[in-house]
Amino acid sequence: MDTGWSQAEVVALGVEAVAYAAFDAGIKAVFGYPGTPSTEGFERAELLIRAENAGRKAHWAANEKVAYELALGVSYAGYRSLVTMKHVGLNVAMDAFVNSALTGVQGGFVLLVADDPGMHSSQNEQDSRYLADFAHIPCLEPATGQEAYDYTREAYGLSERLKLPVMLRLVTRLAHCRGTVARRAPDPVSSVGLPHPSEVPGWVLAPANARAQYQKLRQKLGPLLAEIGPYNRLIPGSARRGLALAGLGRALFFELAREAPSLLDWPRLEVSGLPLGADLIDHFLGHTDEIFVFEEDYPYVEDLLRNHAVGVAVHGRRDRTISLTGELSASQVRDVLGIEHPAGKAPVTLAVPPRPPRFCDGCGHVDAFMALKEALGRAGAAGTRIFGDIGCYAMAAGAPYDAMHACVEMGASVGMALGAAFAGLQPGVAVIGDSTFVHSGLPGFTSFARARANVTLLIMDNRATGMTGQQPVETVDTLERIVTGLGMDEAQVHTIVPLARRHADNVAVIEAALRHQGPSVVICRRECVQASRKGVNREHDLCVREAARG
Repeated sequence: MDTGWSQAEVVALGVEAVAYAAFDAGIKAVFGYPGTPSTEGFERAELLIRAENAGRKAHWAANEKVAYELALGVSYAGYRSLVTMKHVGLNVAMDAFVNSALTGVQGGFVLLVADDPGMHSSQNEQDSRYLADFAHIPCLEPATGQEAYDYTREAYGLSERLKLPVMLRLVTRLAHCRGTVARRAPDPVSSVGLPHPSEVPGWVLAPANARAQYQKLRQKLGPLLAEIGPYNRLIPGSARRGLALAGLGRALFFELAREAPSLLDWPRLEVSGLPLGADLIDHFLGHTDEIFVFEEDYPYVEDLLRNHAVGVAVHGRRDRTISLTGELSASQVRDVLGIEHPAGKAPVTLAVPPRPPRFCDGCGHVDAFMALKEALGRAGAAGTRIFGDIGCYAMAAGAPYDAMHACVEMGASVGMALGAAFAGLQPGVAVIGDSTFVHSGLPGFTSFARARANVTLLIMDNRATGMTGQQPVETVDTLERIVTGLGMDEAQVHTIVPLARRHADNVAVIEAALRHQGPSVVICRRECVQASRKGVNREHDLCVREAARG
């Protein structure tokens, strides 16, 4: 049947290629929580869905767990869905993630998770392949933008055949590289129907049902290996030195092989899908005496090979042939394999001065921290510690502010400040953003609100998720109702506008909160200057004004 579709090419980031593929695969909805380097994947899918305007849904969720559950609900209804997050975000979604492998899925379900080796914008280096292994689900790892598109399209069929979620794992370098991607004819948006009545117990994870579902999950290993098999290739060679290549390691190798074609004579194990079958590993080891493993970023494939290697030397991160931390680079691959730089193309080291991030000009966080610092001094608590959180405001840890002394993970500031106050560090002071507060500060706040301790929480309400590109938040201008609804005394909930001309008044409000012998909340509300320029809340504010006019 002629659909009128002709193959289209787009220039896209690697993470955007996933969005194009999911859209073309006929997803009903995409959900996510912003986090570098995954954010642009959701945003591209959202643009495609809005432009089409045909009943599909794109929605930023309060956190990754909620996003995962929303996508799982779409799958239960029989439709295809995409959920996006970064590696540390998957930690937040772990309950839903692991248990979705037990329930299985109905409509095709793809999880785009973008890891951040080298910690460009993250608290840790973490390899999501281990979590796919932990949950017993398939994981596909592309090496190019085109593969990111192709593997995503294929992942939906794989998910529906196995009735399992499929992880598509990218890393920063691939997520943010840009190239030409060829799109294919789209699939229609359609439902495969609700789970059959006989399948309903599998979605109700009471212990008796969960035990049965776990047995079924483990029995899927054979079909899973059969489905994943074509994504992994063993290429024989004439040498006894071999290469194991996964994801970005595969891309870097082929880049280098253009200069040194003799590398193609080495036997290679090219890994694009997990789990990796033992037979394939043993077959590869039988062709080699020595192996070099290039993968990003934990030694996952390397360890699998080491567990099977008898009389075969395996080199990689474990033996420090490659650094155990940080990104894999083309220079590392070149140095390990002993390939000299072409004449006149040796790497050039430039003395580029460091450019640490800073607050945007006109940022309200600056005025809020200046008021907090002065208020602490006036309250006789200049030496106390300030517990911070994940967001733009974490830049206050550096000079000239020196106004943040702990920043651990999303939402930690609330609980840590309260715990320190219980230990005698009073006044306890926590600083958290509006998006982060709703993301994971709320559970700790239920204890905070009822605490018998001198603790003050400053919520930096810039009416957006500022750090990741000014995504909208669902709690615009509602924090007062949220915190009082969770038990805070209304008399100890204050709202200020962090502006220089209001500095004296703001200092007085914060000082009074610090002196209060109990919990206090100060909401520092001033819209992010970048969000204001982009009009992130324009529609919301228009509705509020119209409602006020009656």
